[in-house]
Amino acid sequence: MRSVPPTALRAVAIGGGTGLSTLLRGLKRYVAVSGATSSGCADGPCQLADLAAIVTVTDDGGSSGRLREDFNMLPPGDVRNCLVALSEDEHLLSRLFQYRFGQGELEGHSLGNLFLAALDDLCGDFALAVQHSSQILATRGRIYPATTDNVSLAALMDDGSHVHGETSITASKQRIHELYLEPAEAHPVPETLEAIRQADLISVGPGSLYTSLVTNLLVRGIPEAIAAAKATRIYVCNLMTQANESLGLTASQHIQKIMDHAGSYRLFDYALINTAPISPASLAQYAREGQAPIVADLDAVRALGVEPVTGNFVYEGAVLRHDYDRVAETMLQLAVKGRP
Repeated sequence: MRSVPPTALRAVAIGGGTGLSTLLRGLKRYVAVSGATSSGCADGPCQLADLAAIVTVTDDGGSSGRLREDFNMLPPGDVRNCLVALSEDEHLLSRLFQYRFGQGELEGHSLGNLFLAALDDLCGDFALAVQHSSQILATRGRIYPATTDNVSLAALMDDGSHVHGETSITASKQRIHELYLEPAEAHPVPETLEAIRQADLISVGPGSLYTSLVTNLLVRGIPEAIAAAKATRIYVCNLMTQANESLGLTASQHIQKIMDHAGSYRLFDYALINTAPISPASLAQYAREGQAPIVADLDAVRALGVEPVTGNFVYEGAVLRHDYDRVAETMLQLAVKGRP
């Protein structure tokens, strides 16, 4: 059995897209697994007694969008990425679940999405399908959709127009002024609120500001639960601005936009912000899309009641990603330290 100290923490990670699954890869190394033969997690005893991921469910593009339309189900793509990230045998499962059919009626669909669609049909409940998937795949953590209501994203743009659907919002050339759900009264999965209530560590991000992060906080009850939680609450700031979502926004402006959409609740104690330099080659690659490193305006972050934690959190590969080992380690240190 893995060694689990009596002070082991309960963690909740909120987000979507590749940002959430990247973070989960770092955190899962610290999760106790029943029946495992290792003497510990990562470099020492298991520091996490429990890990829960709360995942956005508003995607309407690609394979997820097609399944959503054809089977009247919630989009499985972001959940699939989290299942892969938290699985014990991630390498094999990743190859299998991320496999996309290249021809015929299944062209463009990933096997993982079809797996979740089949379970959803068998269970008649998407949250239950996700739970069974986690059990089948022996994930080191639980995965909850933010809501099981059939909601879509809509946005009021800076020119006064309204755009409906996540794909259309991200493709728009206008800036997002306000994001909202249709219908507005989306209900959270009860287990998500209980996980937040019991958590010692809550993280939001990294991920697309509006379509991966804010969308979770539009579900009634979730921002209120985070605000009332006893946990250490951490915002993981993106590395770069993002076209159509956050071009030109500083670190503090990201936090302010989240707070504005969450009822102005104070949601964060700390903000992890990368201050390490990024190579000229990567900067040039992103500049072609108009993207740039997010400005670390630390005094403005503090003025929002959030303590910035700076460091080298970047990993440079074919694309820029957070170094999930450094991020996870820093988050756990802050959780042990407690609120500032």
